[in-house]
Amino acid sequence: MTSTNVPISSEPDFSPPELLMPAGSIEKLRFAFAYGADAVYAGVPIFSLRARENEFRIASVAEGIDYAHKFGKKIYITMNIFAHNSKIDGFLDSFCQVQDLCPDGFIMADPGLIAKARRLRPEAVIHLSTQANATNWASVEFWRDMGIKRVVLSRELSLKEISSISQKVPDIELEAFVHGAICIAHSGRCLISNYLNHRDANQGTCTNSCRWEYKLSSEIGSLEQVESNRPAAKDSTNYQPIDGTYFLTEPNKPEDRYEVDEDEHGTYLMNSRDLCAIELLADLHQSGVCSLKVEGRTKSIYYVSLVARAYRRAIDDMIAGRPFNPDNLKELMSTSNRTLMTGFLKRNPNHYGENFDDGGSKPLTHRFAGVVREYDEARSMALVEVRNRFECGDSLEWLTPTDTVHEVVRHIEKRSGERVNEAHGGAGLYWMPSSVRADEFTILRAQLG
Repeated sequence: MTSTNVPISSEPDFSPPELLMPAGSIEKLRFAFAYGADAVYAGVPIFSLRARENEFRIASVAEGIDYAHKFGKKIYITMNIFAHNSKIDGFLDSFCQVQDLCPDGFIMADPGLIAKARRLRPEAVIHLSTQANATNWASVEFWRDMGIKRVVLSRELSLKEISSISQKVPDIELEAFVHGAICIAHSGRCLISNYLNHRDANQGTCTNSCRWEYKLSSEIGSLEQVESNRPAAKDSTNYQPIDGTYFLTEPNKPEDRYEVDEDEHGTYLMNSRDLCAIELLADLHQSGVCSLKVEGRTKSIYYVSLVARAYRRAIDDMIAGRPFNPDNLKELMSTSNRTLMTGFLKRNPNHYGENFDDGGSKPLTHRFAGVVREYDEARSMALVEVRNRFECGDSLEWLTPTDTVHEVVRHIEKRSGERVNEAHGGAGLYWMPSSVRADEFTILRAQLG
């Protein structure tokens, strides 16, 4: 067994870390690579923890692998459910089918399935999913000895803990999340969705029930009666519990009741803020992380592209020894989020990590306006698939993997040639003049406010 006390160099490793982006479809995969990703992860719904808004099937996995390898990129296939008996045979059959397509690795969590997969195809590269909750060096050492090449660390670790794992187990790759949603539970080990909607987070069908808006109600009456049932406290520091049985109800489903208790800290279902570690990339890389992972297979191509571009620029600046550019953080704030934080990397966020205002992920500074599907160079016109309404006179930003160009919408044409004053999302394709040599990866956005 490899020693757990092998020292590492005091000099940081500034070879480029991998930027690993999510891919919920072939289109998202292509945009992720165009905007700077080194690798993507994708998976078919039945064996992946993203069953909704996930367009991959075995045929499209094959297409994605071919596309990635054509451009010298990597693709990892996510098969990280904790399977029930009925899924084991199908899981292993699919694993063998995908391995025949030569992906760069599999992301798995279930120890039994990992063992069986390694016996079936010992040549397959397996990464340990964050679902397995590797939170310490002893666990990482165990998985290394089981033949795992890379461990996707739990989001709940600090930089200090990550560095300690790297020092104790230097002969394994470490991957860490740097951006995206954070779960109420240790990386998805949650039963709220199952309890309320019979949709299991560990089977890929989480409804994000923890983020819904809830109201406190009682078997004996309305919310106003809750405080009347609380015994009077002698002082503000002496918490007195309320009497009776209470429930949370979601306004859209008042018939569904979730029984809750209250303690001195209150009653909350943890609607977490989103993770953003773009300012900590050098710390993460120096701590031993070789792959920087972004969450979001259900996000839009706008989100995938802008996040990839911001992190690509930040990584390139870090490797070149340039100071951190705050414009990259500003760019991330233009994508939908629940307000951003650095998670557990610096410290336990405690209540700062909770968003008490709104469970939804929403755009804060910009709105996704459209994506270019064709460019007529002779006319300097772009054919745009509109995602959100805009009109003549609006100022739009045309985004490419390298540039951002501001232009006022001068006129809009339907494909028939008819001029219109406005374009609507979902209403088809429109021609627009553009000074940008717009290719298939050009995105349009409008500033809010």
